Amino acid sequence: AVAMFTGKANCPYYAKAELLADYLQTNLPNFRVHKITQHPDKWEQWLHDICETNGWEHSQCPIIWRELLDRGGKGQLLGGLNDFLEYAQHYYGITSMMLSEEMLDIAEENLQAHLEIVKEDEEIKSLIKPMQIWITSASVPICYHLIPLLANGEVFGMTTEISIHLLDTEQFKEILCSIVMEAEDMAFPLLRSISEHTKIDQAFIDADVVIVLDDVLLNLEVQSLENYIREVSEICQVYAPLIEKNAKSEVKVISSGKTFANLKATMLRTYGPSIRPENIIAISTSWESAAKAMLARKLNMNTSGVKDVIVWGNITGSNYIDLSHAKLYGYDCAIRGPPNFQRPLLNMIYDSEWIHSELLSAQSTLRSRMSRCTAMLPAHAVATVLRHWCHGSPSEEIISVGVLSEGQFCIPEGIIFSMPVRFQNGNWEVMTELEINETTQKVLGRLSHELVQEKLVALKEINEMHPYEAE
Repeated sequence: AVAMFTGKANCPYYAKAELLADYLQTNLPNFRVHKITQHPDKWEQWLHDICETNGWEHSQCPIIWRELLDRGGKGQLLGGLNDFLEYAQHYYGITSMMLSEEMLDIAEENLQAHLEIVKEDEEIKSLIKPMQIWITSASVPICYHLIPLLANGEVFGMTTEISIHLLDTEQFKEILCSIVMEAEDMAFPLLRSISEHTKIDQAFIDADVVIVLDDVLLNLEVQSLENYIREVSEICQVYAPLIEKNAKSEVKVISSGKTFANLKATMLRTYGPSIRPENIIAISTSWESAAKAMLARKLNMNTSGVKDVIVWGNITGSNYIDLSHAKLYGYDCAIRGPPNFQRPLLNMIYDSEWIHSELLSAQSTLRSRMSRCTAMLPAHAVATVLRHWCHGSPSEEIISVGVLSEGQFCIPEGIIFSMPVRFQNGNWEVMTELEINETTQKVLGRLSHELVQEKLVALKEINEMHPYEAE
């Protein structure tokens, strides 16, 4: 058995008990001691918890018990200092003659040593603390496919451990528990922990990354578009203050999903003004990838060779696929070159009718396919953008992301608008050096109008519901 000693770090009675225990351990071959020093501020709660767990009644410092390691079950309570003195005298004929002044000096030393150890532990933990990732509406299939992509080390780096927190309502708790169990079974070396959460007030604690997957299921035959916009706004009105309160100051917030991706990001910015505006983005990479695949099939080439297709506008609404800067790498034609040799895409598609008519109709087909897309492509899109955000995007390659407009390309300020960016050194910048033609500029004006109207409707609905807050 092992004798367990626990007490307040500044308690003179604990000091007397532990020194007597040290003497017994040194001089008796079968007497073993384990000491647990508690900070004075935490002592009462710790004592209450340990007594409640073991069914003991004890209210003094220290508390001493025997831990029956080879038998299991709860330990055997010995009591406090006087009980231990009697125990040592009765069984071993040994007692302590320590004076009160010595006890006080040692207790003060114990407290200082305890504070130093706690400080060292905190410093060590801060060096190995995993990145905290929160995923909302985590019961959706996107989350299921996203977890392996986040945990395999390719997104945040092969030396960065992560903790994943799955947030959803109580009705989806069983699904969350199943996802947690399966992720644990996969034993990813970099996945420190994964847990489910259904209490909204505890959401986003210490978050480094927040991935918002919430969607509303659009059915305009059931209710109006304005009502759906109100639902989105109300969700963001709950999340944004919690992110401000609980998450880290540099938290990255990503909006994804099938509906209102731009609006969710805009409302999170509106209701979370202390969140860095450049740290709130919406994911449009799914559209970008699907458009590249459509073009690759037309050109009978590998999809990965199609680069710099730009998605403008409302990611889950009206958007525009811009091919004016698109390039082809590894295209099988009369002129060949090294791996970095590229050709302008529009020069390789001589079927102008397809570009101007079928591509537009193909976009409606693409929109239908995207609405039916359940998990893999959106999950890959989120992981890809996070990887670019952490490690930088390929040099000179264009990535489309929904970001807060500051007037670039004559787009109105204050809305999240999908536009071309590059990632570098943990940040992104809009590629304002790109030239756009007059036709594209007109399209951007129309797309901007839709997003401005969405934002106005969202603010109007919330202000009507909470007029005092609006004032």
